[in-house]
Amino acid sequence: MDQEKVLQEIVSLIGEGKEILMTKVSPPPGFIAADTVNAALYAGWYAKSLSFLNLFLSDENEFVHNFQLYRKNTHKNAVSSISILEAVAEYLKKGYITVSDADAIDCEAELRRIFSRFHRVARQLRSRHNGRTTIEIDDEYDVQDLLHALLKLYFDDVRAEEWTPSYAGKSARVDFLLKNEKVVIEVKKTRKGLTDKELGDQLIVDVDRYRVHPDCKKLICYVYDPEARIGNPEGIMNDLNERHKGFVEVIIEPLN
Repeated sequence: MDQEKVLQEIVSLIGEGKEILMTKVSPPPGFIAADTVNAALYAGWYAKSLSFLNLFLSDENEFVHNFQLYRKNTHKNAVSSISILEAVAEYLKKGYITVSDADAIDCEAELRRIFSRFHRVARQLRSRHNGRTTIEIDDEYDVQDLLHALLKLYFDDVRAEEWTPSYAGKSARVDFLLKNEKVVIEVKKTRKGLTDKELGDQLIVDVDRYRVHPDCKKLICYVYDPEARIGNPEGIMNDLNERHKGFVEVIIEPLN
């Protein structure tokens, strides 16, 4: 990510925001309420914009702090959010903000951000306006679907279900390959009857298989455990991370 690409993305987000302003809805006559914009469009745009700002600005940055004040989909909030992005763009143009720090935000740091917030995103999706249908995270396929969308926020080339080379006479699919970063992501979801030992054994098999994958320089095993079924998550992570240090990182979330 360089300065020019960051500026282009900010300008693009400003354009998207201004289109959302066109969805303004005024309250009926006699009602005391604020003008609003399309809730679904604004929520998606707002989340994408905030995530992008967080890529190269810290949470303590004044722009990020102020942007976080305008989550609700009122027309006034949308105008304010766009104004903040316009100010960021102006600062980028003048060199008051540089994105050299963004280069230090590596792939693994971005993935940890996604994994640490995955459960909060999944929980938020359950609460939709007027009880509209949503995605329920019931199995590994559901985890993969939501994770795939979140990975697209940060990575350009996300390949799902890539074949691994033959290992012990068998081939298998990986869940996700970040082609440019040469990172493979394996997804697991805990379920009733899956013991800590069985989970550990599954992960060990995955490690040996992916070592022969030509595009796998790092394997990240993400285990989603929303019901806290794993008795000793720290033990599993520490054991496998130490045993395959440098190649494997096991991440179990949420931990509490």
